[in-house]
Amino acid sequence: MRGMRKLVGVGLWVLIAIVAFAGEKALSGALSPVYSASLERPVKTRGVYAIRNATVHTMRGAPVEGATVLIKDGRIEAVGRNVSIPRGAQVYDAKGQHLYPGLIDASTTLGLTEIGSIAATIDTTETGSFNPNVRAEIAINPDSELIPVARVNGITTVLTAPTGGILSGMGCVMNLDGWTWEEMVIKTPIGLFVNFPAPSGDASQSAEARRRDWEARMRPLKEFFENARRYMRAHEARGQAGVPAHERDPRFEAMIPILKGELPCFVRASTALAIQAAVRWAEEEKVRIVIVGGAESPKVADLLREKGVPVILEGVHNMPASEDSPYDQPFTVAKQLHEKGVLFCIGSRDASNVRNLPYHVATAVAYGLPYEEGLKAITLYPARILGLEHRLGTIEPGKDANLMLTTGDPLDIRTQVVQVWIGGRPIEMTSKHIRLYERYRKRPKE
Repeated sequence: MRGMRKLVGVGLWVLIAIVAFAGEKALSGALSPVYSASLERPVKTRGVYAIRNATVHTMRGAPVEGATVLIKDGRIEAVGRNVSIPRGAQVYDAKGQHLYPGLIDASTTLGLTEIGSIAATIDTTETGSFNPNVRAEIAINPDSELIPVARVNGITTVLTAPTGGILSGMGCVMNLDGWTWEEMVIKTPIGLFVNFPAPSGDASQSAEARRRDWEARMRPLKEFFENARRYMRAHEARGQAGVPAHERDPRFEAMIPILKGELPCFVRASTALAIQAAVRWAEEEKVRIVIVGGAESPKVADLLREKGVPVILEGVHNMPASEDSPYDQPFTVAKQLHEKGVLFCIGSRDASNVRNLPYHVATAVAYGLPYEEGLKAITLYPARILGLEHRLGTIEPGKDANLMLTTGDPLDIRTQVVQVWIGGRPIEMTSKHIRLYERYRKRPKE
């Protein structure tokens, strides 16, 4: 009997070792293709749908009244007034209604956080300061109650990303529909998110003290990039005669597409000093960057335009950037960037309130941003900044059928979103907010 127990025990340890080895090999295989190139996932919807008699806002010109949009297998097949509808298509009569591209929020933690006061529902931050190998898509919760709340108000696509440390990790772009993260994600990784060390603006310090402080803040970031370059050179030389093998480091391996310029760094920086420093740092490191935040970006707009650096504004409903800024400073940033010719888009910087994205834009429009530019700031321009203009942002043949049908202007809070299509599939127009509204609307009265 003792011998049998010993045999079973040995067999159990062998089984554990086999499973562990298989898991390690699977993880290794999963990591390698992700960081060798950014992966785009095609839509897999089947079926034919026709939306007719709509006023179609293509984002490529004037609206087309009384038009038909034909959807086939998840993509837009045709757009126009004389589109023939094939037999068997599911037809939506949109007379008196307006069809827009699905809205894109390029700055969220949607799917990574649920309830701010409950730590177990928040998965935005990894331990340590340098985690470029962290992948947002792995942590996405497809069953988040916040996802339906956002999509029933017309938001069909978001960029979600980690937030902690200095190098937070890799973000991804996902559609707000799907059973698993594999079904939802359309491009991953989208780039590396960096919390850039802000230079000191303390006027009480001497210039020399500010310089030393800045160098101390930047030293860990520069050393990490230098070590990543050494790893990349060793990685590229692997297999050559006389070159010894080296241990695999997922953190440095994740940096390879960044250092090669295949993926950008999304640099969180708000002050003019920080943005200037980030642009200089990117030139020194020879990496591509997108500024995220950009509260004072109009002050350095000429530099951003000259260097071709786009900006993702994190919300419009913010407090002024400094104590001596005018009250409407955050409301006019978008207008100023537009006038300076800087490519920008507007995100919500949120998870719980992604649904309010169009109303951030409405405020920017009320403070001088042209209306059409406002719509493009949450459709065409985020698609362009994220490298997905060939799939999203406009209503054109060949693009993904991410659409929203409304009763009027989507920037007007009184407008109702009638129907949303994601990847060519009409979604169920309900959410926790709607269910609670219906429940308490029917409550018994005294």
